[in-house]
Amino acid sequence: MTTPDTQRPRPGSDILRTALRRNVGAMVWGTVLMGLYQAGETAFPIALGLIVEHTMQDRSLGSLGLSIAALAVIITTVSLSWRFGMRVLQKANTTEAHRWRVRVAACGLQPVARDVDLKSGEVLTIATEDADQTADIIEVVPLLISSLVAVVVAAVALGLADLRLGLLVIVGTVAIMSILSVLSRRIGSSTQEQQARVARAGAKVADLITGLRPLHGFGGNHAAFSSYRKVSTEAKLQAITVAKVNGAYAGTALALNAVLAGAVTLTAGWLAFDGQINIGELVMAVGLAQFIMEPLRLFSEMPKYVMIARASAERMALVLTAPPVTTPGPERPAEGGDLELDCVRHGTLRDLKFQVSPGEFVAIAAYQPRAAADLASILAVNVPPDAYEGAVRVSGQELADLSIEAVRAHMLVNPYDGEIFAGTLRTNIDPSGTSGSVPEAVEASMLTDVVALHRDGLDYGVRDRGANLSGGQRQRLSLARALAADADILVLHDPTTAVDAVTEQLIARNVAKLRRGRTTVVITSSPALLDAADRVLVLDDGVITAEDTHRNLLSNDADYCRAVAR
Repeated sequence: MTTPDTQRPRPGSDILRTALRRNVGAMVWGTVLMGLYQAGETAFPIALGLIVEHTMQDRSLGSLGLSIAALAVIITTVSLSWRFGMRVLQKANTTEAHRWRVRVAACGLQPVARDVDLKSGEVLTIATEDADQTADIIEVVPLLISSLVAVVVAAVALGLADLRLGLLVIVGTVAIMSILSVLSRRIGSSTQEQQARVARAGAKVADLITGLRPLHGFGGNHAAFSSYRKVSTEAKLQAITVAKVNGAYAGTALALNAVLAGAVTLTAGWLAFDGQINIGELVMAVGLAQFIMEPLRLFSEMPKYVMIARASAERMALVLTAPPVTTPGPERPAEGGDLELDCVRHGTLRDLKFQVSPGEFVAIAAYQPRAAADLASILAVNVPPDAYEGAVRVSGQELADLSIEAVRAHMLVNPYDGEIFAGTLRTNIDPSGTSGSVPEAVEASMLTDVVALHRDGLDYGVRDRGANLSGGQRQRLSLARALAADADILVLHDPTTAVDAVTEQLIARNVAKLRRGRTTVVITSSPALLDAADRVLVLDDGVITAEDTHRNLLSNDADYCRAVAR
């Protein structure tokens, strides 16, 4: 299976080029409008100089009215061009950021994981902050060009008054940009490191929130908080470093711009005193020296934002260019629900071999929790087929030859810690809204008391991670979701560890009844579920050591009796 993102490399520079290419139209309009804005801003002191010079020669009300009308046109142009120019650019910026957020999220949600050393919290930061900063290039380029327009207009106007004034602006601008380009490179590298450390801190706090209850349970919260404090302190120190570099950049830019403006003003004053330019040209030069500060500030800040955008694009490229951990086959499982593991060796599993016939309800009693987790990971295709020895066959076809999407549509593996999403009970049970067995799944999982407890029933609001539900309610909600999917093969991993014994008995009977005729595998140590199964496989030390019904094993196997009897 080949995805669009793996067809060719997408480094940071390529990402920026793609963003620019997709928004050429908006950027052209934005550049034109922002160029009009900057030209209008620069034209204002030029117009004032011409008005002063003309008024001193021709003192008539008509000339004054014409001058006021000209200023009104300039002010109107400045106001409207800024308003509509920024509207166009910000819309394009927001849209482009959305596109990259969706692209990064799509990579994280693909059935085949990416071979990238990033935690989910880091990917979240890349999909939000880095996507936004990368899209800023859409505004940066038009603002850079429009600021250059203002500088060129000012240089030409001053050059017409006196060539030395125009050359002073051009030479000064080149010198300022040369100095600031050195600082901008430091900002880019510092920002990239800051984003990486902030992402690591975000990943750490996400892990802490997820495991807060068990951490409190065994008193490990203080050590966990200390670990987070260390990561957060590193992010803080790097943020301070970036702030220092940004401050030095801004201070240097402001100082250099002020020096250039002062030099233009003093030079114009000296030329006027020497009689080489007239009063109107002096007024124009002094006004331009003040107005040119703003476009020069924008012009000098743009390299910094370009480097920040590039640094963020490089971080996005870490996700978008990462190859998949495996390349699944193109085939789909055939009709039927048989499942076979043939001499599988992975982690704690060694030469694991068993077969489940279509429509059979099989329970696997794993004496070692790690072996149960390894088995569930392999069946959920969280472990690539080439990462373990042996073969897993679904409906007679090897897992390596099948499409991941097709496998997961045919065989659902429900983990013991199934995630609960913010929404309602209904959207958690049936996220796609297409299941026709929601009532049956609710009844089988014994979630009926939770539904009846609230006036809204299945539309009762659920907080993120099921924060307003108990552990048992969350587990039953996850089980209801698995049952509502009605997969050909259903694998449940410890689905009743957080419920009481009576409820567990009812769930075991209900699941066996609801799944009759459908292949079901339960990895569990629950006596109720083991008793409801057609047969029990004992998984000990990575291999199947016994096979029989639950009651026969209780009677004939002392180790089994000690392991599962409660």
